[in-house]
Amino acid sequence: MSSSQRCLLPGDPARMLLDRHAVPRRTVARRTQGEASQLRGAAVENRVCQALQARGWTILLRRARTACGEIDIVALQSAEDTVAFIEVKSRPALSDAAGALSPRQRRRLIGAAGILQGLHPEWSGRTLRFDLIAVDADGRMRRLVDAFRIGDA
Repeated sequence: MSSSQRCLLPGDPARMLLDRHAVPRRTVARRTQGEASQLRGAAVENRVCQALQARGWTILLRRARTACGEIDIVALQSAEDTVAFIEVKSRPALSDAAGALSPRQRRRLIGAAGILQGLHPEWSGRTLRFDLIAVDADGRMRRLVDAFRIGDA
């Protein structure tokens, strides 16, 4: 048996090196669960975008990532000349979703919105606000207009 084909027993330095770089099963399960959550979240955001567009909104950005965090949807409501930074929360009940936006998340959204506003000077002069769209397990949506303000975070 060559050295590359040898059986690596516990305690063998080569085995210990491999074990140190192996991904624990728990981490793999967590990663798989996270990927499933991400797919569900994207599907819910797709439905929210469709609903907004059906009401005359223009989707400007989706999953806009910045150094401060990510904003799910940035949309323009032309009738009111308003750019809304929209956070989508999906929970089993609408009340759970509406209460799922923590102060820390609010601060991140405000920081991300500031960065995006600097990158998009065409938004200046428009009303900017933060909305929350809550989605329950049955797909019902409720939009909380002006869900929070910069001074609230």
